[in-house]
Amino acid sequence: MTYSEEISNQLNELLEKNYDAEKGYLNAADNVESKNLKIFFKRRASERSEFAKELRTEILQYGEIPEDSGSFKGVVHRNWMSLKSTFSSNNEEAILEEALRGEKASLEEYNDLIKEPNLPPSIDALLLKHKNAIQAAINTEKVEEELLA
Repeated sequence: MTYSEEISNQLNELLEKNYDAEKGYLNAADNVESKNLKIFFKRRASERSEFAKELRTEILQYGEIPEDSGSFKGVVHRNWMSLKSTFSSNNEEAILEEALRGEKASLEEYNDLIKEPNLPPSIDALLLKHKNAIQAAINTEKVEEELLA
């Protein structure tokens, strides 16, 4: 496997996770009543869509084929969120907790890839930008969670 293939494989994994996160946030927005939470989740979905576009561009620049959908694991997670929201007495808090858990997992994925030695500067900068935005979302979600509690 060439260096370009290895990098694009790792970027494709992040791409899938961003597709999953986008769909998860749209699902969350559909399952909450709070106008503020709906807006918050829709903004996160839009942000993840933008992340996916940026990752696709990087993958294409390496001459590789970007993934065009999310992962099976993401589908399972979204289904769990739907089920949890259906049976939870406090839907919004449960959905926000699940979104926070998903963001923390995303942050770990980004942190792992950023640690890779010899990443091209353009990818390093892109990953750092995404990581910082995810961390900001986590901080915002924690505040929202406190407000709901």
